[in-house]
Amino acid sequence: MPMTLGMHLNTSSAAGYQHALEGWAKAGIKNVELTANHLDEFMKTNSLQAAKRVLTDNGLTPVSANAGAPGIFEPNPKRAEALENLRHRCQQFAELGLPRIYQPSASSAKFTLEDFKAGAVNMREVGEIAKGFNLTFMVEAPRNSTFIASLSTLLKMTRDANHPSLKPMFDFYHFWTGPSRMEDLESVRPGEIAHVHFQDVPDIPREMLDQTTREIPGDGIAPVTVLWAPVYIAWRCFAFCAAWIMPGGRSATRHKKKNGQPTLPTAD
Repeated sequence: MPMTLGMHLNTSSAAGYQHALEGWAKAGIKNVELTANHLDEFMKTNSLQAAKRVLTDNGLTPVSANAGAPGIFEPNPKRAEALENLRHRCQQFAELGLPRIYQPSASSAKFTLEDFKAGAVNMREVGEIAKGFNLTFMVEAPRNSTFIASLSTLLKMTRDANHPSLKPMFDFYHFWTGPSRMEDLESVRPGEIAHVHFQDVPDIPREMLDQTTREIPGDGIAPVTVLWAPVYIAWRCFAFCAAWIMPGGRSATRHKKKNGQPTLPTAD
């Protein structure tokens, strides 16, 4: 199955849901990754049906979305409420025609070993909820999370959850700037990664890195060509790579093939 490059709504966050998607369509973008917060802002004055028309009228295919459902993995007093929100989000994105959605496991709380065991059980419950809406649910490991920040923890917990509708996803930025190690990639199984966020790390002090510091693949300091090979092997049975490209008039081209092998996207 060929890889396809798409665009994450955070790339044009300031433009908002409708203007960003319409602009991308004019630029030739076909595959898009949505976010719950952009959808919510749009729906303050519009309906879910109108949100879907923005996609269909512009020939866009939504392939993934940030679910906007925090607190569903880690044990916490408000988890029952978080699961109700998750069901609502699953229904929304399923109606928009998405095949998969994801949630970063962002947390700053303190956890015990028992909490991590409970987290795998919680993930299985999330997978079962997503299954009811014909969705694949993916878990992202943010670099500064106190619950799941490394690829090794992410893989262990999703494997312990052992649910066919729950998968890990891979983010180049969080991997390279967080606690993950290169050897973690060796443990990834073929077909295990369900989705990829592809971006680079700017050449600034690590202490300055945050959610807004991203660079076009190849323009930063992360060894993207070294990272890409094992990620591609683990992910090749899926069709989409969400690219988070820094704003400012720069863009990414689609994956091309050289001697039958995919090459990295290039910036123009």
